[in-house]
Amino acid sequence: MSTRTFRITVRGVFDGLGADQRAELLSRAAEHDVLRAALTPEGHLSDDRAARTAFTFRFLDSGEEGEEEEDILEASERAEEAARAWLTERGYGYKNLRSQAEDLSQAPLGKRQRRAAAQKNA
Repeated sequence: MSTRTFRITVRGVFDGLGADQRAELLSRAAEHDVLRAALTPEGHLSDDRAARTAFTFRFLDSGEEGEEEEDILEASERAEEAARAWLTERGYGYKNLRSQAEDLSQAPLGKRQRRAAAQKNA
């Protein structure tokens, strides 16, 4: 049985941060820059503290082919729980946590991918 890869995005808003917490986040702004965003199994935080208090975690997860809906829901739950744990561990308040997941095997192919697939099948 083959595996499917999921991209999960967990979004939220920081809430009730103290001056020390804001300073800590600002000191790590380069690590959390949107331009450095990555999909990782442990999740990658990106935010733009200078512009707004919103944040995004990007997760990469997988599931077995066949149980499509269950696997993607479980992956979303794992991602949200991991985001909550990361934020809670650091004492960061948050609200409006929500997630969105995509099965990458169902994602439309880009122009280069379509060309490569066509050449492979020719």
